[in-house]
Amino acid sequence: MSSPSRDELRSLWRLAWPIVATQVAFMLLGVVDVLLLGHVSVAALDASALGNQWGWATLSLGMGTVMGMDPIVAQAFGEGDDEGAAVALQRGLVVALLASIPVGVAWGLTAPALVALGQDPEIARAAATYNWLRIPSIPFMLGFTALRSWLAGRNLVSPAMWVALGMNALNLFLGWALIFGELGLPRLELRGAGIAACAVAMAEPLALAAIVRGGGLHRGAWRAWDRRSLDLRGLAQIARVGVAIGAQLSFEGSAWSLAAMMAGWLGAPALAGHTIVLNLIALWFQVPLGIALAASVRVGNLIGASDLEGARRAGSVALGLGAAVMLISAATFVLLRWELPRLFTTDLPVIELAAAILPIAGAFQVFDGTQVVAGGVLRGAGRTQAPALANLLGYALALPLGAWLGAAGRAGLAGIWLGLLVGLAIVAGLMLFWLRRTARLPLAELRIAAS
Repeated sequence: MSSPSRDELRSLWRLAWPIVATQVAFMLLGVVDVLLLGHVSVAALDASALGNQWGWATLSLGMGTVMGMDPIVAQAFGEGDDEGAAVALQRGLVVALLASIPVGVAWGLTAPALVALGQDPEIARAAATYNWLRIPSIPFMLGFTALRSWLAGRNLVSPAMWVALGMNALNLFLGWALIFGELGLPRLELRGAGIAACAVAMAEPLALAAIVRGGGLHRGAWRAWDRRSLDLRGLAQIARVGVAIGAQLSFEGSAWSLAAMMAGWLGAPALAGHTIVLNLIALWFQVPLGIALAASVRVGNLIGASDLEGARRAGSVALGLGAAVMLISAATFVLLRWELPRLFTTDLPVIELAAAILPIAGAFQVFDGTQVVAGGVLRGAGRTQAPALANLLGYALALPLGAWLGAAGRAGLAGIWLGLLVGLAIVAGLMLFWLRRTARLPLAELRIAAS
């Protein structure tokens, strides 16, 4: 590896590892809920799984829209435009507040949506209760996304990591106390998990804002609110870039939500096995996702600094690093396919189902790492439409194929996952194709100025 590439790898990893730690910590919030509820009942586990699947499929659209500020902040920082980074944060917060409204409505419709998707009405109602309890936290989650993007674009990634670690401790304590009725509290089970999740999500942006204020991290990239903060063209600029990011996240989230629905058609044990494997791959996925977020910042900073060759090098190094960590993941899932499910449950049929599909999940880990890192590189360059289209095309094939092989065929749960494997391979191939085309574009076509 040449010296510039080694230097880029060091720079990328310095930025990536706190983001990876943050992503893993936030993912662990859901894993802890699964671990706790898995010891309550299979019904409680399934209800939380379906509630979270529907919640993420809808929240991701709003979250991605807010992330339209990512390349604006990163490029402004690389260019030395502190004013542009500051106004991007203010507009991102406005977009977060506006996006909370449709997301809240969608969460309120959890029960009829799940029933319409063929889920058991009783489990759908329980999932709706879980989501209703979490609705007040939606603007806080989207506001946290804006604050975190503003900090990351300026290469300040450790504050979010410390918040995420602290929230895990809070979530474990509240979940344990409210789900099982400890410390004199009533035993609320699934409702306790919903209340704990809401409280933790509301605390996240407040804690991050306190760190920013206390550490003076706002200095140099903050300005007083004025009419420019609410400028419709500026808000539309974030929305224009962000809606494609949200669409990508939503397509992917919806695909996994529909896969969970199909697993639910096969019965409660199949859904529980699917949920366990999904949590395992989602936890490891945070590693390449952290690399992707770091790559987005690096590419955006370098484009802002007019270093196009450096931006191309950053993208190549990030792709190699993402593929390497996912090869490790794939080997782990194959070798420990029986041991890993036992961390979640003692139910033997559920363990057997999870063990049967873990090798399939391992097989597409490399594709998953490739596509998410490629998406991060494209996002840093402001090219957000291609990842959305790639996910739409890939999963449009994956879901019918999974339904045909699994829910309607004889392959069962494994058939659903084989369909997802094919779709993800298509997504990864399309992303690499568009990334190659983007790398040939001149600098002027990749710049995004804060309007």
